Amino acid sequence: MRYAHRRWHSVGCGALILLALSVSAIASEQKHGLSAFGDLAYPADFTHFAYVNPEAPKGGTFALIGWGGVTTFNSLNNYILKGDAAQGLELLFDSLMTRAVDEPDALYGLVAESAELADDGMSVTFSLRPEAKFSDGTQLAAEDVAFSFDTLKEQGHPIYRQMLQDVVSAEALDPATVRYTFKGDLVRDLPLIVAGLPIFSKAYYSAKPFDRTTLEPPLGSGPYLVDRMAQGRTIVYRRNPDYWAKDLPVNRGRWNFDKIRFEYFRDRNAGMEAFKAGTYDFREEFTSKVWATEYDFPAIRDGRVKKEVLPDETPSGTQGFFLNTRRDHLKDPRVRKALDLAFDFDWTNRNVFYGLYQRTESFFENSPMKAEGEPSEAEKALLNDLGVPVADGVLGAVYLPPKSDGSGTDRKLLLEAGKLLDEAGWKIKDGMRVNDQVNRSSSKSSPSSPPSSA
Repeated sequence: MRYAHRRWHSVGCGALILLALSVSAIASEQKHGLSAFGDLAYPADFTHFAYVNPEAPKGGTFALIGWGGVTTFNSLNNYILKGDAAQGLELLFDSLMTRAVDEPDALYGLVAESAELADDGMSVTFSLRPEAKFSDGTQLAAEDVAFSFDTLKEQGHPIYRQMLQDVVSAEALDPATVRYTFKGDLVRDLPLIVAGLPIFSKAYYSAKPFDRTTLEPPLGSGPYLVDRMAQGRTIVYRRNPDYWAKDLPVNRGRWNFDKIRFEYFRDRNAGMEAFKAGTYDFREEFTSKVWATEYDFPAIRDGRVKKEVLPDETPSGTQGFFLNTRRDHLKDPRVRKALDLAFDFDWTNRNVFYGLYQRTESFFENSPMKAEGEPSEAEKALLNDLGVPVADGVLGAVYLPPKSDGSGTDRKLLLEAGKLLDEAGWKIKDGMRVNDQVNRSSSKSSPSSPPSSA
């Protein structure tokens, strides 16, 4: 299930958007950016991204509860598994390249002024800007980039080890040049991944352990510094007036707030009441009941707070029921289809979710990867050439969830579900659906398992 993004904010406040992307091999030449499709929308001499106002005024404070849905923090290290890291720490760290949000396949130079991807895609070389510095004024060099890669891969959160498993090495060729080398066949996304890694100071972490939680503000090279914090309650970042990259094309018109403040609330109700009282400026709602019933308070009625429903133009995440097909009683696709038929989404949406949800029809909803209609001849040929059996249903029209009459007891759909369960061996006994065959199979694999019933 999905629903449109619902955002509201005090008049005059903006939003932070952090997104991910992917890249593929390009010709072996130095470029000011990397693109998944080879061509870059912005030329080498671009002055600013088209979606920003290069003359935007600086100042003010932007306060929010954050996008992570967390209720506390006890660490200022968000690159390891231990601890609950504060939100916003990525504001402290620069990367080799940064993305353009109006060009989802592209990255443009930040710490690196250019990148050169090998013709075979098995390595990428970045040339660093000589003016790049950490916030304490020390030089940011290629050895810091290489150190950051090694540290993340060896001591960082397991997700980095997974992402970087096919990155063989990061080598500082000289103080201003670093080369990443790859292995394997799936290397298309690796240039982007390494270009987007945070950069740490090798000198700073030579005296401090990287793999431990800490409440000491870390040294970075990004646009903000930690201003103050109250553990588990609030953290404030202040704009660094001496930020080395503030006038680069990728940053012009950005990072305009003097301070960014994240507020934390252990209780949802307390967080909502704090918003009503004006404690923070921006809130994104994820609960349909709250959105439908609690956003009618004086600040909204007199215009001090704007309530907005934004169209969902990004690939949607998936929310719903996931059936464990490793369990014997859920292996049969007829059983799973019967459960889908019996679930009345339309009734549930109207009576539980206030009519605010739209049903997803794909794991890749709202994206070009969503399957629609029937597969093309080329797609059928690809499926048939996989060398493994392909279910007949895959070669036909895409499966769509059933549309009920919204009554909660759609007799037509329930009768169809009952027929499927009968065919799958689930018979009604003492008011329950039971399957002796599944019972025997389950008892063999797990003697202590209770009888299967539905």
